[in-house]
Order: sequence, then C-alpha cells, then structure tokens
Amino acid sequence: MTGQKWIIYWNEYSSDTYLHGSVISFHKKDDVEFVNHRMPPGSIIKQWYSKTNFQRQKIEPSLPMIDGESAYRIRLNLDCEPGEECLMRLVFYDRYEKEAGSITVRDKETDFRCPLKTYSYRLQLINGGVTQFHFHSIVIWEVVADGTEENN
Repeated sequence: MTGQKWIIYWNEYSSDTYLHGSVISFHKKDDVEFVNHRMPPGSIIKQWYSKTNFQRQKIEPSLPMIDGESAYRIRLNLDCEPGEECLMRLVFYDRYEKEAGSITVRDKETDFRCPLKTYSYRLQLINGGVTQFHFHSIVIWEVVADGTEENN
C-alpha cells in the first residue's frame, strides 16, 4: 500500500480566520505572518474544511478526504517565539453533520486515526498562547501498512 501526501496552505485571507485585532501578511504561498497581541488563548485562529457548501461559505474544500480505514500523520510547519505555541484540533463529522469525535494535537507532528463513521472533518489552528507566528503549511500523510510514510 502506498501512502499519499497532502500539503495544506493558508490560501484565503478572511474566510474562517480570526480577524478581530489581527494583522495578516501573505509574504509567499508558504509564508503567512499572523500577529494579534489581544487574542485569548483557546481561540480558533484559522479553520480548513474537507467538505463545504460553496453557496454559503464561498470557499472550496482545502483538506483531503480521509477515512477510518487508514492511519495518518499530521505535521504543523509554523515558526513562533519560544514558549508560545499553536495547537491543532481535528473535528470529525458523520454524514448527518453530527460530531463523531475530535483530536487535539499539541505536538508539531503526530499520528492519528479518524472514527470509522467519518464523512467530513475540519482542521482548526488554535491559539495556545501565541501572539505572532509565521505559518508555512500543514502536511498530512497516509501512513503505510509497515508504519512508514511515503513522501510522494
């Protein structure tokens, strides 16, 4: 079995982004600077979706479709000051949009599995006490059967 690799960037400026008091600078595709000295910890900074309603949200899905059959690895590529951090939360939904589970990731990289009944999911970047950072990307790999990952 071969693993797949997906790279998620911060493509939209305002869509599902914490804007109140925020200064966001898009330097390059893989370098978005975020500054907000007043945002409370625990706030969702940015959110990505695997399934969207374009008429309502005006954005396209930016996450790959994943299933409960495979194992995955996720890595946050972000630079911030020592002692400050961002967290990731994966929230899984069934086909009726009811929450089927969630995972909070405190490390820069971790392995995970989603619930078997997952139909869609959201990826949230959460303030863990950070005031500014440079966001590069989030990478998701499918972990192959022997526990390794294949970087396509």
